[in-house]
Amino acid sequence: MKNEIITFKVDESLAELIHRLPNKSEFIRQAVMAALENTCPLCQGTGSLNPDQKKHWDEFAGHHQIEQCHDCNAIHIHCIYEDAGSSNT
Repeated sequence: MKNEIITFKVDESLAELIHRLPNKSEFIRQAVMAALENTCPLCQGTGSLNPDQKKHWDEFAGHHQIEQCHDCNAIHIHCIYEDAGSSNT
């Protein structure tokens, strides 16, 4: 596997914090991987949907709703067919 160097700009205060780390490269690799693993699968981290994605979302949202978990308070998507006891999804 060939390693590649990628650079990016940060403000002075973040640079100071990063320079204090014993292994900057490993920390940054792990942070980037964690962020990629938690990226929205629909918008892929852009924070918005393009018109085609929006059409698909609207269709999906017709039988799903966003709600808050009663146990952990996390926001999640819930299929309304589960409430009706239907096997349709």
